[in-house]
Amino acid sequence: MLDIKYVIDHLDEVIENLSHRNGDYNYLRELPKLQQERVELIQKRDALKNARNSLSKKIGQLMAQGQKDEAEAIKKQVSDSKEEIARDDARVEEIDQIIKETLLKTPNLTDASLPIGTDDTFNRVEKVVGEPTKFDFQPRSHWDIGVQKGYFDFDRAVKVAGPRFVFYKGPFARLERAVASFMLDTHIAHGYTEVLPPYLVNTETMTGTGQLPKFADQAYHVDNQTEGNYWLIPTAEVPVTNLYRGEILDGADLPIRYTAYSSCYRAEAGAAGRDTRGIIRMHQFQKVELVTFTKPEDSFKELEHLTEEAERILELLKLPYRRVCLSTGDVGFNAAKCYDLEVWMPSYENYKEISSCSNDTDFQARRMSIRFKRTKDSKAELVHTLNGSGLAVGRTVAAIIENYQQADGTIRVPDVLVPYMGGMTVIE
Repeated sequence: MLDIKYVIDHLDEVIENLSHRNGDYNYLRELPKLQQERVELIQKRDALKNARNSLSKKIGQLMAQGQKDEAEAIKKQVSDSKEEIARDDARVEEIDQIIKETLLKTPNLTDASLPIGTDDTFNRVEKVVGEPTKFDFQPRSHWDIGVQKGYFDFDRAVKVAGPRFVFYKGPFARLERAVASFMLDTHIAHGYTEVLPPYLVNTETMTGTGQLPKFADQAYHVDNQTEGNYWLIPTAEVPVTNLYRGEILDGADLPIRYTAYSSCYRAEAGAAGRDTRGIIRMHQFQKVELVTFTKPEDSFKELEHLTEEAERILELLKLPYRRVCLSTGDVGFNAAKCYDLEVWMPSYENYKEISSCSNDTDFQARRMSIRFKRTKDSKAELVHTLNGSGLAVGRTVAAIIENYQQADGTIRVPDVLVPYMGGMTVIE
């Protein structure tokens, strides 16, 4: 959520910045009017309350003096002022709700370093690591390999759940588990604390990280009348970032870095026809997430650190990839800046996103009221939050299957995963 004072004080600049996100944000011009009306109503209400209090004191005095008619007249004034105060209070509450809803639907400001453009064609490739995998045979897709070997069962998953679900079996199920464990161990070894979060969260939690109200159609809502109102998490970022909601942190503890493994659930509304084959775009998938809380002046440096941490996994797995800086028209709702890591996928003859690493500045922290103090006596400030996939596990498995396939139909296990596969070096 943006700071309303900043928006009003820099209105034209804010609208100009947001216009590069392909939307019309002129609705923000109503905020100064609403805020001014709110201030005037509060001033008027407070004056009425002071006058009412003075009149109320007079009623007792007049009654004691036997001036009943005068007292009754003042009682009428007090009653009228109470009704007017109530109307003003109701309007202030209405304005507060309008302002809140306006800010909740407004995305973060983009950083000046982003390429300006309307869509992903304006994204900027920052670096390319490794060469696209070459084969001396015709490579196959991960879904063809998985189905042929019986290690992916899409048909029975459709029977059990529906489209965009899959059963992993045998070595592929073990490979998925191995990849996740390897990622967690690597991140922990580099200073991240492991968290196992809830997979169901409440509405306040989803709102805090910006999933609501903007992306309600992308999420799975669970309304259990006996237990409460829940949402299945679209990413571990949601519960982990909310860990400190409403708290004030010690600045000496920053940065705080967490890694979390979870299943993720996304409705993929609007994704019809995109990546319908294989395990690239599923309703349920596993991911290892990276989340950081840091001081404002350190957040862009921390974005580089977090992105390099995700890149480390790709480099250890020896998978070709590239880092892309997203344009203003492609960057996510919460992010001031975002890097996508894209892994080479032979079946697409192209790179596919495997991680998004974002600096959300104080956008989420303002929604969640997560602050820190530099010293015991200093003023509380909003932290900056960052998150990134370290990595999407299913997409990593797909990339391994395709890039490590051999001419004889086997799949070589990356060296760093052999211990996690019980010493298995080849998947038959």
